[in-house]
Amino acid sequence: MRTLADVDWSTWSPTMRGTLLFVLHQGQALLIRKKRGLGAGKINAPGGKIDPGETAQQAAVREVQEEVGVAALGAEEVGELSFQFVDGLRLHVVVFVARAHQGQPVETDEAIPLWLPVDALPFDEMWADDRVWVPWMLRGDRFHLRALFDGDAMLGHEIGPR
Repeated sequence: MRTLADVDWSTWSPTMRGTLLFVLHQGQALLIRKKRGLGAGKINAPGGKIDPGETAQQAAVREVQEEVGVAALGAEEVGELSFQFVDGLRLHVVVFVARAHQGQPVETDEAIPLWLPVDALPFDEMWADDRVWVPWMLRGDRFHLRALFDGDAMLGHEIGPR
């Protein structure tokens, strides 16, 4: 599996389901520098695995609370990401945006919170696919991205409206 065309998306099914939630406020996004797990060291939005019995939205709000101590209010689903990794991991992520929150971010064992301007996001420190779909999210466009990764390297992607 070396190209996106090598993935049979018609039968593709995730081995893991997760979320990302972007809290947006006054031209800034609440992001994190991950301390552990998939993507440790990278800058990303708070998020994580969906627990059994949880909706994607419930998981997204819970993860923001756990990772940075902030209550995200009015989280709205805006997109989805389907990742196939060469090592076999198949990850489906639902992306949310919240334009209101309560509380001040705090560092936890999982993450260092960062308020960053949305017009100057540090894409070089983020996953390679973020520079493809984050602009869609910031424009308010709903999207679905499919991507093939070998470790941190994106081998191919396609994006379209959802």
